[in-house]
Amino acid sequence: MVHSALLFLLVVASAWAVVTRDLLRSAIALAFASVFLTIIFFQLKAPLAGAFELSVAAGLVTVLFVSAISLVAGAREGEPGE
Repeated sequence: MVHSALLFLLVVASAWAVVTRDLLRSAIALAFASVFLTIIFFQLKAPLAGAFELSVAAGLVTVLFVSAISLVAGAREGEPGE
């Protein structure tokens, strides 16, 4: 039962990250999805996979967020996006 609820929350957070148009909310949704997946890994007795998911996904979300903000900021200033 707990796995089903966590899986549902994981799907909702992932869908929220894809559907939302705000970059900050999308990054937050990706972080939530990563946390839910990490909890699922720990409940399945795979702590190494859970720790790897949490550390890599946290770094990935940060890098993607900074990259997206820099691209959008450049486009708003009238510079062509690359």
